[in-house]
Amino acid sequence: MIERLFPPGVPTPKNPYSPAVKAGGFIFVSGQIPMDAASGEMSYGDIQHETRVTLGNMQRILEGSGASLDNVVKVNVYLANEADFAQMNEVYVSFFGKDRPARTTIGCKFANPTMKVEIDCIAYVGE
Repeated sequence: MIERLFPPGVPTPKNPYSPAVKAGGFIFVSGQIPMDAASGEMSYGDIQHETRVTLGNMQRILEGSGASLDNVVKVNVYLANEADFAQMNEVYVSFFGKDRPARTTIGCKFANPTMKVEIDCIAYVGE
């Protein structure tokens, strides 16, 4: 069974996608960006601020979908500036602690040139 999930209290997508999709025992969280969930506006700042906001959005989507960061098995991080890796990583570790999921980090160019980071994940919650 496939469920499209729109948990309360998370940013409402402005484009045609679901914040998360549950399929089998997995939850696939769409790429999250530094958008303030309450206002629906972007929350720009340094890479640490944007990473904190982005991971907070991801965490709320997971929790609203019956999961947590402890259930995450794979993360993809997209950075506008590869030089931001170390500072992004400091915030990332504060969210995931010592039991970290598999991860890929990619340098890229965003359609929104002000944005510094986007993060998606896959969580396993069982059948």
